[in-house]
Parts: sequence; structure tokens; C-alpha cells
Amino acid sequence: MTVYIDPPVWPGHGRMWSHLVSDSSYDELHDFAAVIGCPLRAFDRDHYDVPAERYPAAVHHGAVEVGSKELVRRLRDAGLRRRAPGPGVTGR
Repeated sequence: MTVYIDPPVWPGHGRMWSHLVSDSSYDELHDFAAVIGCPLRAFDRDHYDVPAERYPAAVHHGAVEVGSKELVRRLRDAGLRRRAPGPGVTGR
């Protein structure tokens, strides 16, 4: 059971962001995010959006630093990838 984080290279809302994922469960991910102070509202389908200022805390608490492509591969291999609905999908 491992939590992974990619570098804070994603711009948004005047900040830079990382993505935090688990390779075992969403429960593990939610628990880890709470430890580093990420609110549940930062959870987006299958990952947490983590502001750059929380990146050091994530690594300090055991998140493994990986590149973005590796992060997505590990998420997909774990069967936890949830893609956004495509155009015209209503979610019914």
C-alpha cells in the first residue's frame, strides 16, 4: 500500500498543484490526505489536488515522488482510475 505524488507543475487558481493517489484504496488515500491537511473538497474522482505548499508534507509523511505518467500508470494498474465522463454523457 503506497501513496504517490507527482511534482507540483499543474497551474490553477494562481497556484501550482500536484496529484496524490493510492495504489490500494480510496480509504488509504483519504486517510493520508487528512494527515497532510488536504480537505475532502480537494478530492477529484480518483486523486487529490495538492497545492505546492503541501508537497513537502506529503513526501515527509511517506508519499512516493513519481512523474505524472508513472502516477497515472500506477493508478490505472491498481484499478482505481476513474476517468471523467465524455461529452454528452449525463451520468444516468
